Amino acid sequence: AQGAHPNPSPELCRINEDQKVALDLDPYVKKLLNARRRVVLVNNILQNAQERLRRLNHSVAKETVRRRAMLEAGGYQGK
Repeated sequence: AQGAHPNPSPELCRINEDQKVALDLDPYVKKLLNARRRVVLVNNILQNAQERLRRLNHSVAKETVRRRAMLEAGGYQGK
């Protein structure tokens, strides 16, 4: 969680000072921080979805084994 007014790195400040035309880097820093925040949010969503899929896959595998065991124990009775 970054503050409302992020401080650019010393390197960015030096680059800014070296420019003949003064550049205001603040809007660009804010855009980068906003993009970073969105990437982190999407990453969290993807991790949660991956974990749910992993649990679902585990449940399906267990159910498949259970049904196969039932079929083998009782003999398959097709219609």
